[in-house]
Amino acid sequence: MLCSHSEMKTMSTDKTPITVYAEATPNPESLKFVTNKLLVRAHSFDFDSLENSKKSPLATELFEMGFVKRVFIANNFITITKTEDKMWVEVIPALRKFIKDFLESGKRMFAEDISYEDSNYAVDDDDDEIVVKIKELLEQNIKPAVEMDGGAIDFNSYEEGVVTLTMKGACSGCPSATVTLKSGIEALLKRMVPQVTEVVAHEG
Repeated sequence: MLCSHSEMKTMSTDKTPITVYAEATPNPESLKFVTNKLLVRAHSFDFDSLENSKKSPLATELFEMGFVKRVFIANNFITITKTEDKMWVEVIPALRKFIKDFLESGKRMFAEDISYEDSNYAVDDDDDEIVVKIKELLEQNIKPAVEMDGGAIDFNSYEEGVVTLTMKGACSGCPSATVTLKSGIEALLKRMVPQVTEVVAHEG
């Protein structure tokens, strides 16, 4: 799906100063950089390499810093995953300044023809009753908590009792993601949807 022209704008006509602060996530290699500005609406963008970031100037410039492994953009935050050879204390000031300067410059965060994947929580006409219930539980009970941790967990598929979810942002590669998946999400879905037997992750 393509984003509309209006969704691509990153700056309003006023010159409200941008503030950026860093928040820890459950993934020690990922930090959530929160801004006082809404960056995207209703969906998110997950870039896992420099090559795949070409339609986001902001993500491309972050990857070009050399120590950035992943960039996830949603709502009013940017989750950055770094390489293990760098300490956060070394790079946080530069990252905060870069994000602030980029947003205040008025430059576009995305190319106009960038496509995005829906969160997959939207109910389709061909979804059966089980899938509808799973999507509703994910959106209402899981999505808000996961976004607080700087990531996203999207519905991928349901087949013969197995729910497959896509891990994004800080959730991708997080040491505690498996625990969250099994003790949190799987337990919830099994309790609320008896037909669910297992929840597995597909790395996005």
